[in-house]
Amino acid sequence: MNKFLLIALSFLSSTIIFSQKEDNLIDGTIGVIGNKVILHSEIESQLVQAKQEGYDLGADARCLVYEQVMFQSLLMYQADVDSIEISAEQVNGELNNRIRYFENQIGGRKKLEEFYGKSIEEIKAEFYTTIEDRMKAEQMRGKITSGINITPSEVKKYYNSLNPDSIPLVGSKVEVAHITIAPKVSESEKAATKAKLEKWRTEILSGERTFSTTAVLYSNDPGSRGDGGEFDWVTRGTFVPEFDRIAFSIKEGEVSQVFETEYGFHILELFERRGDQYRGRHILLIPKINESEVYKAKLKLDSISNLIKTGVYTFEEAAKKFSDDKETRYNGGLIYNQQGGSSLFEMNELDKQIFLIIDDLKEGEYSSPTLSQSREGKFYQIVKLKTITKPHKANLKEDYQLILQSATNDARSEAVKEWIKDKSKSTYIKLHPDYMGCEFVQDWIK
Repeated sequence: MNKFLLIALSFLSSTIIFSQKEDNLIDGTIGVIGNKVILHSEIESQLVQAKQEGYDLGADARCLVYEQVMFQSLLMYQADVDSIEISAEQVNGELNNRIRYFENQIGGRKKLEEFYGKSIEEIKAEFYTTIEDRMKAEQMRGKITSGINITPSEVKKYYNSLNPDSIPLVGSKVEVAHITIAPKVSESEKAATKAKLEKWRTEILSGERTFSTTAVLYSNDPGSRGDGGEFDWVTRGTFVPEFDRIAFSIKEGEVSQVFETEYGFHILELFERRGDQYRGRHILLIPKINESEVYKAKLKLDSISNLIKTGVYTFEEAAKKFSDDKETRYNGGLIYNQQGGSSLFEMNELDKQIFLIIDDLKEGEYSSPTLSQSREGKFYQIVKLKTITKPHKANLKEDYQLILQSATNDARSEAVKEWIKDKSKSTYIKLHPDYMGCEFVQDWIK
């Protein structure tokens, strides 16, 4: 895939917004695609974004980004021509997701508002049209490549057409499985945590304490604690089902009874509900796990390890019968690589804890029970190194998914190039003189 298309596709799916206050830039019109105006500030902000994301665009960076913005503008213009619509609910959902992301990056809602000198609602209003246009562009791009499906015979033909010198070297990859045992929270600790939250709820309702101060001081939710437990508009399904169920069963302004989710115990105050969306604030308390329960988890995993060693169970059978990891237990503990779409990982893709555990293992061996840490707390795991491949040139037998992805990317690139070539003939295009000397991938100058 050529550099222009790689960067263009990446930019369209990234979070290009809130990276810089555009009103600090010297602005002006530097191009027109259909009825879409290209601004100087847009080029500058995307150059900054590319640098922040680690892209080395080389000496022709400005020309490359300018062509990328032309492509994006053509997508947005054609989306209007094709009457592509994005619902307000979809736009608001995307806005909320991006605002939440940047709140986490900058250190909270108040800091984001201070950075812009505007309220969250004003920020959302300012960027609403930008997000809507970019979502339309993304949908338009999806239409261009939606019909591309590469068959196995086409993958083989693609691979055979590659210059042998251009076939990439694939580093060592591993396939790992694990059995996890998580310490259990005692019923007495659950009861104590629930009672504490019920007491706080009573005091909040009586005015003895405030919801927001209690959340700031004691809530175990790092994402909302700094904002007094508040979260902005979310769509049903964003949080766990138990949380949604409470949000849609209480009245606006009401503080819920204490309820339990997989994360712990909550109380929720509902501010407002609109269709499938709602906003409010909550306090989360996570019951503490006693160290004796952590030790019990180790003893249990020691016993499981012995059952495997003595041949009572295979590793895979033990995983299915005993492991607490719901996502892997029915696959014999096999961990899947969400990025690669297979069970193979490059070493740098592995969870750091697992990487350290398997470092001294040989293929087919498994570790002793090892204490690990997740967002939910401490747990013990046994990790098996099922497979380890040697560095090699990519081939169809071992690296089919990699070659399929490469073939698909090439096909999509060609489809996008043909689409640009076709649409640019029937679209009004005006470039700024400063960019007329750029060596574009496409023939934009007619």
